[in-house]
Amino acid sequence: MKRIKKTLTLVSMAVLLLTACEAPKELGVVPYPQYAQTTSKTVELPSTVTFSTNLAKSDMNDLLAYLPDFAIPMKLVDKNPFVTIEITDATDNPIAAEGYNLTVSKQGVNIQASSAAGAFYGLQTLAQLARNGKKLPVTTIKDEPRFPYRGLHLDVSRHFFNTDYVKKQIDLVATYKINRLHWHLTDGAGWRLEIPGYPRLTEFAAWRKAANLQDWGKYDHHFCEKDEEGAYGGYYTEADVREVLEYARLRHVTVIPEIEMPGHSGEVLAAYPQLSCTGKPYTSGEVCIGNEETFKFFEDVLDEVIRLFPSRYIHIGGDEASRRHWKACPKCQKRMKEEGLKDESELQSYMIVRIEKYLNDKGREIIGWDEILDGGLAPNATVMSWRGTEGGIAAARMGHYAIMTPESHCYLDHYQDDPETQPLAFGACIPIGQTYSYDPAPDSLGSDICKYILGVQGNVWAEYLPTYEHAEYMIYPRIIALAEVGWTPMENKHPESFKRRIN
Repeated sequence: MKRIKKTLTLVSMAVLLLTACEAPKELGVVPYPQYAQTTSKTVELPSTVTFSTNLAKSDMNDLLAYLPDFAIPMKLVDKNPFVTIEITDATDNPIAAEGYNLTVSKQGVNIQASSAAGAFYGLQTLAQLARNGKKLPVTTIKDEPRFPYRGLHLDVSRHFFNTDYVKKQIDLVATYKINRLHWHLTDGAGWRLEIPGYPRLTEFAAWRKAANLQDWGKYDHHFCEKDEEGAYGGYYTEADVREVLEYARLRHVTVIPEIEMPGHSGEVLAAYPQLSCTGKPYTSGEVCIGNEETFKFFEDVLDEVIRLFPSRYIHIGGDEASRRHWKACPKCQKRMKEEGLKDESELQSYMIVRIEKYLNDKGREIIGWDEILDGGLAPNATVMSWRGTEGGIAAARMGHYAIMTPESHCYLDHYQDDPETQPLAFGACIPIGQTYSYDPAPDSLGSDICKYILGVQGNVWAEYLPTYEHAEYMIYPRIIALAEVGWTPMENKHPESFKRRIN
């Protein structure tokens, strides 16, 4: 027994020595900060956390509007706060636009930032530090994002998600410092935005007889009137959109709307077949570029989008357009001859360039899927690279901004484990480790290219997402991995650490 006690004493001494010499503890924060130093000391978190701030009045009102939904109960006070939120414009040691410095000491918590967004992200980190109990580790953090664009794409055409669900996703991803929601509002499976003057878009093209796309095939992918028995679908009114936008704004998430063109427009042509090359519904998914009515339609739609959405960017799609009908269409061929276009790729580019100019003249810019490179890239377009990384790199070489979202790493509708063990999904298997390993701007590209890479986005397509719960099963936790891809420098990313921090 004495020998056992002696051995235990020696082991205890060894553990104490190791503890005294070990590296600083890992913080349970996702995404992991640029710089973090912590100790074994802790500070008790009050049941109601008092705070003070020098935020501008409008920013303070926004924060107060958000705080009822925040993970930590907080109360604004004039003196003796536990948390101090300080906006600083220090020039000797400036803080990046979305960056923050956070210190936890015996005196409480201090968050410094140069913007309301940075202060918000400091609070998200504080909430994560506190999530395992009432004690905060004594900590010093200096943090800022690697990329300015960190996005989630949500397809609401193939499956309609109501405003409460959209807001829930905004709330969840904002806690991981994702700052863009790419709202895929239109596609061949349903139009989701109310547009004045075009009632058939939401009375007809927003409804079908089956929620599941596979079952919709039994109805030849035809739409139905919204009041028909068994109609499935939905759309967002102006009030719905404004509700989502305000909710996102308080969480420092910019909502980027997408209006698909010239392809993925079967729902438009079902409602307004005169915009197709054949003049008939259900014959094509591409609008007729030779028809001036097509441009009038999209300009009217975009005018409403501009009125509703403050986003600098509007996504115009541009992907996967079949050119078969354009080749046989007299109007399209006439347009090509008049404009000196050598093929149908240049015809599509003509439309994208024309739409871009329309939006540029109104103070907006376009994003398009990487197919917009075909036939000539519009002068000011940003490219969203999904067919690998080549499109984004090509755009960057041309001096255009790029957002990296390669299918191989960023498509969250794909299987996340062995397909034999998973519900039906799209495409190949993309496990979370593969998503986490992605580097949108490796050093090998060189600084001249990397400076044009705005960031990264996870895409959720809804072909095989029959329920809200299943959509979340596919989104999480891979979007959390992408949040760290977009925020944390490569040298601070460690797969085993990430696994511990999300468990």
